[in-house]
Amino acid sequence: MTLLLASVADAEEAEIAVAGGADIIDLKDASNGALGALPVAVVGAAVRAVAGRRSVSAVAGDLPMDPEVIRAAVGRMAEAGVDYVKVGLFPGERRHDCVRALSALARTTKIVGVMFADGDANIALLPLMGECGFAGGMLDTARKGSGRLLDHMDMASLQNFVAACRAQGLMAGLAGSLEAPDIPRLLLLAPDYLGFRGALCVDGDRRGRIDPASLRLIRELIPLDPRSRVGEPAATNADYRLLAARGYSVDAGKDAATDRIFVHDFVMPVRIGAYAREHDKPQNVRFNVDVTVTRPGHTAEDMRDVFSYDVIMDGIRIIVASGHIPLVETLAERVAASVLTHARVVGVTVRVEKLDVGPGGVGVEIKRERQVEMAKVYQLYPAAAGETRSITTD
Repeated sequence: MTLLLASVADAEEAEIAVAGGADIIDLKDASNGALGALPVAVVGAAVRAVAGRRSVSAVAGDLPMDPEVIRAAVGRMAEAGVDYVKVGLFPGERRHDCVRALSALARTTKIVGVMFADGDANIALLPLMGECGFAGGMLDTARKGSGRLLDHMDMASLQNFVAACRAQGLMAGLAGSLEAPDIPRLLLLAPDYLGFRGALCVDGDRRGRIDPASLRLIRELIPLDPRSRVGEPAATNADYRLLAARGYSVDAGKDAATDRIFVHDFVMPVRIGAYAREHDKPQNVRFNVDVTVTRPGHTAEDMRDVFSYDVIMDGIRIIVASGHIPLVETLAERVAASVLTHARVVGVTVRVEKLDVGPGGVGVEIKRERQVEMAKVYQLYPAAAGETRSITTD
């Protein structure tokens, strides 16, 4: 599951972020580049204000790829008492040398190496980061205003980054002008944390102040991680909107009101087929997916109230990127299973057609349903299924 990282500018904003349920309080100067550093004194004051209630990180600054400069900056920020120091790994001939220069510090300081989706985010650097003792790897965007993370990297590339981090024992973080509609999509990848600044601020201005209502929207879109130090009210004390937003669904029974979300005529090149010749190149495949979802008890107002069609398409993209699939039946089953993991989904119809076989399409259509149980609470991901409980781990 996934933690919420909130970037803040000072102790006052840190307190707002703690009260709003952020899991990681991240200190940075958002008016000074992607990784603008705050004065060490400001960071220290925020650490004291948080007082161990949350993990705290801080950025070392937008720095040249000079090993001595990088090492000194990370050392200074570590002395402020933060749990993690984020260091930008910008493109350059000495990037590898900078990683190696932090090896000794990494024995006592949790260092997160940040690469940039709009600036040569080379996952080949991750093994070196793991070897040098880094705690995590992170993707961000360097040029704010030039697009979101998903404008620069597709879901398959992001999935590869998360998997590569995990293979090296690194935490995987994703950020980069993320907005509320990005959250259900990126949760499919199960990064260790998602990072936000602009989406938490008044009018979406990352240079402005944090807005508690905006923070609440983001918090309620990310189901609580068992690692979180944020307490959660018991299910009996929470309303439907809060439960649904955090990845739960209270099913009202077989007669519950439902809506249908659909993706039609979605065509992708897919490596599919049982014949040897079909392993040589991808074929065009058309997907039609109709999903029956439980309806919230009020008019939809924002992303907390909907099941996004982007989640359906992203799920298909992730499945297709996993490698050769022998049968259309197998592909259809995987798509259906992916959709049914989501809490509000009651049933799904998946139609998969191979378009390059002849003059028409050939394929399969399947229907799958999840048994509805009265007043049973389901979590968003099967691995996290169980009774609702207060999560207050350290």
